[in-house]
Amino acid sequence: MKIELEKNKVFFENQGSKKEIHPFWLRERANGDTFVDEITQQRLFDPTQLKDNIQIDSLNLSDDYLEISFNDGVYTKLAIKNILKEFSDTNDVKHINKIKWDSSLKDLNIFEFKNNFFEEKEMLKALINFYQYGFVIFKKVPTKNNFIVNFANSIGSIRRTNFGEFFNVKSKPNPNDLAYTSLPLAPHTDNPYRNPVPCIQILHCIENEVSGGLSTLVDGFTVTEQLKKDFPDYYKILTEIKVRFQFIDQSVVLEGWAEMIKLDEFGEFKQVRFSPRLDFVPLMDKERLELYYSARKKISELYNSDNYRVEFKLQPGDLIMMDNYRLLHGRTNYDANEGNRFLQGCYIDYDSTEGKFGHLKRKFNL
Repeated sequence: MKIELEKNKVFFENQGSKKEIHPFWLRERANGDTFVDEITQQRLFDPTQLKDNIQIDSLNLSDDYLEISFNDGVYTKLAIKNILKEFSDTNDVKHINKIKWDSSLKDLNIFEFKNNFFEEKEMLKALINFYQYGFVIFKKVPTKNNFIVNFANSIGSIRRTNFGEFFNVKSKPNPNDLAYTSLPLAPHTDNPYRNPVPCIQILHCIENEVSGGLSTLVDGFTVTEQLKKDFPDYYKILTEIKVRFQFIDQSVVLEGWAEMIKLDEFGEFKQVRFSPRLDFVPLMDKERLELYYSARKKISELYNSDNYRVEFKLQPGDLIMMDNYRLLHGRTNYDANEGNRFLQGCYIDYDSTEGKFGHLKRKFNL
C-alpha cells in the first residue's frame, strides 16, 4: 500500500488498484490543536458544516507525511502511516486467533493479581490469552468489600441486570435460578434470553470449604468446529433455526429468539447459546423437528463429553473471566453441609476488554 500524488490529487495504491482519495475525506482529518482535542482526539469542528466543494490547492509528499493546503484556507500535515491504517482492518482484537482446546488443556492461563495490575504489561498479556482461549484466571484477588466491582470497572464497566450490579452465588432457600443451589450445573452459557447476551462473565471465589463444587469449562468454539466437520447437517440446522429462550421469576419475564450457533457476516463462528432448561424449539414440520432434536442432542453430548471439559477448584481469591459467547461453564455438585461455597459474579461487555486492550497497546507502544 502506498500514497501517490498527481495534479493536486491524492491516490491510494494497493495491489495494482489505484483510486483517488476524496479531498473532503482528507479535510475531515485535519489535525493539530486547532482541529483536534489533544487528549480525546475528538474533532473541534463539525465536518457536516464545512462547505461542499472542498478542493486541494497544494500538496507535498515526503516519506512520512502528506502536507495539504485546502481551498478553505486550512493547512494540515497528516502522517502517512495513519492514512494507510484507515484502509485496513484496525481492530487488533480480530487479528488474535482463537486457539481451540479440549480436556487435554493443562495451562489454565493463570496470572497473579497485584497492585496496579490493570496498568501493567502483564494485564495486556492476560487479555491476549483471554482472546485466544476464551478465559483467564487471576489469583490472589482481594475478597473484601465486593472487590469484583472494582475489578470489573477497572477494565470497563459492569453491565447491570435484574440480578443486580453483581450477584452472590451460593446455596439459598427458594432460589430464582439453579445457580443458587448445591445441585450440579451442566455446561451452559449464561443469559441466552437477553438481547444482547452479556458478553463476558466474571466469577470471584470468596469462600470454598467444600470438597465438591468443581468449576467446569468447555470450549464451544472447539465443539462447534468439530460438529461442523463430523455432522454438517446438524451444524447447518443449528445455525439456521431460531429458538426461544426464556427466564421468568416473580418480577420479570425475559425472552429472546436466537440460533444455538450464531455465525458472523462471513459465515464464521460468532456465538453459542446453550441452556436446555431454558430453550423452546419452535413448531416445524415433523421431519425438520426430528433433525433439529437430533442435532441438539448431539451437540449436548459433545458439550457434556469428558473429551472437551476441564475441571478445577477455585480457591478463595481466584477470579475467572470467561467469554460467554464462546465458553460453556458449569460445576459439579457439592454438599452444603461441608461448609461454605461462595462466589460473586458480574458481567461486562466486549467493549470493556477491547477498550482496555487498546489503551495498554498504546501505553506500551505495541
